[in-house]
Amino acid sequence: MPFDPLSYRYPSRRALVYGFRGMVATTVPLAAWAGLEMIRRGGNAIDAAIATAICLTVVEPTSNGIGGDAFAIIYHDGKLFGLNSSGPAPQLISAERLKEMGFEKMPKYGFPPVTVPGAPAAWAYLSKRFGKLPFKELFEPAIAYAEEGFPVSPTVASSWKKAYETYKSLSGEEFSFWFKTFCPQGKAPEAGEVVKLKDHARTLKAIALSEGRDFYEGEIAERIEAFSKRFGGFLRKEDLSAFAPEEVTPLKVNYRGYDVFELPPNSHGIVVLIALGILSGFDLGSMKLEEATHLQIESIKIAFEEAFRIVSDPRFKEIPLEEVLSEESFNKKRSLIGEGVYVPKVDKVKEFGTVYLATADSYGNMVSFIQSNFTGFGSGLVVPETGIALHNRGYSFSLNPSDPNFLMPGKRPYHTIIPGFLMKNGKPIGPFGVMGAFMQPQGHLQLLCGLIDRGLNPQEALDAPRWQWRGERKVHLEKSFPKDVKEALLKRGHEVQWSEDVDSFGRGQMIWKLENGALVGATEPRADGYIAVL
Repeated sequence: MPFDPLSYRYPSRRALVYGFRGMVATTVPLAAWAGLEMIRRGGNAIDAAIATAICLTVVEPTSNGIGGDAFAIIYHDGKLFGLNSSGPAPQLISAERLKEMGFEKMPKYGFPPVTVPGAPAAWAYLSKRFGKLPFKELFEPAIAYAEEGFPVSPTVASSWKKAYETYKSLSGEEFSFWFKTFCPQGKAPEAGEVVKLKDHARTLKAIALSEGRDFYEGEIAERIEAFSKRFGGFLRKEDLSAFAPEEVTPLKVNYRGYDVFELPPNSHGIVVLIALGILSGFDLGSMKLEEATHLQIESIKIAFEEAFRIVSDPRFKEIPLEEVLSEESFNKKRSLIGEGVYVPKVDKVKEFGTVYLATADSYGNMVSFIQSNFTGFGSGLVVPETGIALHNRGYSFSLNPSDPNFLMPGKRPYHTIIPGFLMKNGKPIGPFGVMGAFMQPQGHLQLLCGLIDRGLNPQEALDAPRWQWRGERKVHLEKSFPKDVKEALLKRGHEVQWSEDVDSFGRGQMIWKLENGALVGATEPRADGYIAVL
């Protein structure tokens, strides 16, 4: 029995939020209200999403920034669109060159993992393609917070401290600009402390006035190139000016009457679709939680194994999407699941740092948007006097020529950030997402199974305790997971342990549209999640 908006059969940590004229759900209240303000001014859900995303680079710099990537699924004027705004590797970099420099695998920090940032281009593209308000107006809340200051929220403060400890261990003058920008007092800010990011404000103004061009062609691009050259980096102005977002067609599978949409590779949204295709052959709704959990874990492992085999930049290698998402393929993969544990041959489960947001308006438009610097603030590099923290998305590349994600100039890396969207009978239900790199497909799967198989409402589904597959037989469970389920999983052969690392289980948002047009919002209890509503 799927979600019934009038049913509250399970205890929830937060109440559902209802609205009609507009809704924004994301991780920091200030950003949610920045987005809703655009709807108040006569803008639409796309304007709200852009303003929220821009604001998040200020109020949650621990997970995203001007120097990151972005993806989106947009429902506009009765049609569904996808946007891939992930940047490629610079033309000057190659696996051979990194090996000559002494690297045996992709480093996490410094210039080698820095790819072309796509977020500013995504904002400009979406505004021009779907927005109603002037582009520069979407920047006003973010610029105000950056110039005048904003109080740091609790979860952001915690992540800031972790980043400070991480970057302290990095040697080299190039990393000093991160500390000058984000820890000028010699420490990470505390929750409630007011922070100003004036360099950030100047950069946002330049992007706003130039409709993004300054970042890719103007003075900002020149600053990025000068910084890269000064410290032996690979990124050049030519890489920036050649970049453009790509409009893509979302992929889908039908799961018990619901059409679930994810973006195609180089994103790994296909992991969710493969897992759902496998699970469609089981009646999870009639099973005990322990059995359903086992099947979900097994399906996600098999799906990841396939994704690591095929997901890469489709411009460099054709990906057999139709074959992978066929019933024949799902049936074959389903046969791998038994009472015991399947151990896939993968070794790529890594860290994360991402923000997700969902928006909706009274016109029927809805947006599922995600942007990221990958691991926390990213590469540890901040372009001097700009506030631009360069992401380290290239950390996902491989230096092994047989790997589909082998590093090549101009190639986009395997990408972990995935916006989701749900429809039924051709009608939109709404955007959903759970940030967290390799936790993201696992979070999507658990959210959807909670909604569709267990009949949880959106908030209950986000509140529900989560599991996380960590590679091989390893499974982490939140402390609130039922103990009998843990014991049952252990008996099946899973290596299960409790985890108190709340951050590792992802942070989700969802907006569900009812048949009467009302909007139901749900937000993440594991963070400073908030829903702004009209």
